[in-house]
Amino acid sequence: MSKFLIVIAALVAALYLAAFAALAFAQRSFVFQPGGEVLPPAIAGAEVVKLRTEDGETLIAWHVAPAPGRPLLLYFHGNGGNLTLQTELLRALVAGGNGLMAVEYRGYPGSTGSPSEQGLLLDAEAAYAKVLALGTAPERIVVVGQSLGSGVAVALAARHSVGALVLDSPFTSALAVASRLYGMFPVRWVMLDPFPSDERIAKVKVPLLVVHGTADGVIPFAFGKSLYDLANQPKTFMPVEGAGHLSLGYVLPEVRAWIDGAMAR
Repeated sequence: MSKFLIVIAALVAALYLAAFAALAFAQRSFVFQPGGEVLPPAIAGAEVVKLRTEDGETLIAWHVAPAPGRPLLLYFHGNGGNLTLQTELLRALVAGGNGLMAVEYRGYPGSTGSPSEQGLLLDAEAAYAKVLALGTAPERIVVVGQSLGSGVAVALAARHSVGALVLDSPFTSALAVASRLYGMFPVRWVMLDPFPSDERIAKVKVPLLVVHGTADGVIPFAFGKSLYDLANQPKTFMPVEGAGHLSLGYVLPEVRAWIDGAMAR
């Protein structure tokens, strides 16, 4: 091999390693993208409550007490923005008397700390404990997770007694999504927050609803279907034809009806 080709090969290798190192160093800025301002919840009956996590962080959460006989939705949003961006969806979900505990993750507006997989799982633990302390029985809790929040929701439902689980645009794992996006790099070696829902879903023993848009360009439809296939019965898969990422809002009447049916069991 000529010296010129050796130099070119060395340069390409150096650029590849530099790009891989930059990706590894900045990965959490891709996974977690907090933003926006802290605003009061514009939802009837909602109040802001403070949660204290096991490792000492303070979180804000939006709470709506359920009407008699109605379940409480324990809600985990996706990786971007904050709870305020979910106001319209959350308002629709609590229509009819459903309760709500919507958690603002650590490091997101209004909450202390820095986000990580382990941290978000502790945030979920704090929210679950608060729901129980406020008087909702475990079997009346419906855990709802969107996108990144699906990883938090699956982990919580795998560890604790709940009534049902609803996932919107879920993945098999965050590692699988990253591997698809950055397939030229061995991301498995450096991934800090893999969120392995595919390994956890077998421990979920309650009714499951998976909603996924067929045109999702962020977490492809096949990821949600694969996770659904791994899950235990009873389960329902609800494809939303032509919808992109986060499709729960397109099928709210059907989702509310499914929740009512799951709670009636």
